[in-house]
Amino acid sequence: MRILKYRKTDRAGAKNSKRHSIRVERVKTRITRGDTVRVMRGNDKGTEGKVLRVFPKTGRITVEGVNIVTKHRKARRAEEQSGIVKMPAPIHHSNVMLLDPKSGNATRVKTRIDEDGTKERLSVKSGDAIPRSR
Repeated sequence: MRILKYRKTDRAGAKNSKRHSIRVERVKTRITRGDTVRVMRGNDKGTEGKVLRVFPKTGRITVEGVNIVTKHRKARRAEEQSGIVKMPAPIHHSNVMLLDPKSGNATRVKTRIDEDGTKERLSVKSGDAIPRSR
């Protein structure tokens, strides 16, 4: 009996052979949910906000009050009301910078592994640790 398999991705010159392996890769970002960041590029440049959500596969983050888009929302249940809703849309993580806990200025981030083996984020400007808010 022949083993059933999807042959198009298995052949030598397959068009999308790499696509499936790239799809599972995650973008390295030092920003986590709950961090306070400043937007450095785009229409909302200079705006500070809290990170609401991180999308590790696409490398995008949603920041509170940044990149507000208008959605036309249909009521899903009888008690809900349909209408126009404003909500934040994701932006790329490279367009924001973490804020230094000491001075409140935007800073780059480096990591250090402590003696007990935990990874710690450090502010490049002041050298202070940036706590993870979970």
